[in-house]
Amino acid sequence: MAKPQFVEPVKLLAAILWSDLTVVQTAVAQLQERWGTIDFSGQDRPFDVTEYYQEEMGVDIRRRLVSFSRLIAPEGIVAAKLSCNEIEEELSNNQRRRVNLDVGYLDHSKFVLASCKFSGQKIHLGRGVYADLMGRYQAGRYRPFEWTFPDLRDGRYDSELNQIRLTYLRQLRSGKTGL
Repeated sequence: MAKPQFVEPVKLLAAILWSDLTVVQTAVAQLQERWGTIDFSGQDRPFDVTEYYQEEMGVDIRRRLVSFSRLIAPEGIVAAKLSCNEIEEELSNNQRRRVNLDVGYLDHSKFVLASCKFSGQKIHLGRGVYADLMGRYQAGRYRPFEWTFPDLRDGRYDSELNQIRLTYLRQLRSGKTGL
């Protein structure tokens, strides 16, 4: 019989969609209030792979990746997703989101985003939140799956995810996990 094993903490991150700089700045400040110091903030890249969010958020949508210094237990992603939903709702205007906070985590072997939408590949974690595996680390990058968001699949974030992963691995080696 296998016994439960120690689970390493994971690197909390957010993939933020936005079209209004003031709103994203407010959202990032609120994320920092909840999870502490941001240790990585990526480039604001065009979100040009679909028009899905344009009716809700407008045109010229951008995505930014950020990660946080404090590591979390993997199951902490449930509370993190629900917290992000609260921020999105607070910053919405007339029932339209002005920011979309895709919170998730990575560890040495996988990249996961949390979701409140069911789909066949997603695993329910509790409280209506699912884990959606975005990539598996192999040959120097997180290799996407057919269901991975197109902009996370096309390679534009590979170097940023690798930077976040290196910071995470350094944290594990140093024992400075923030837990």
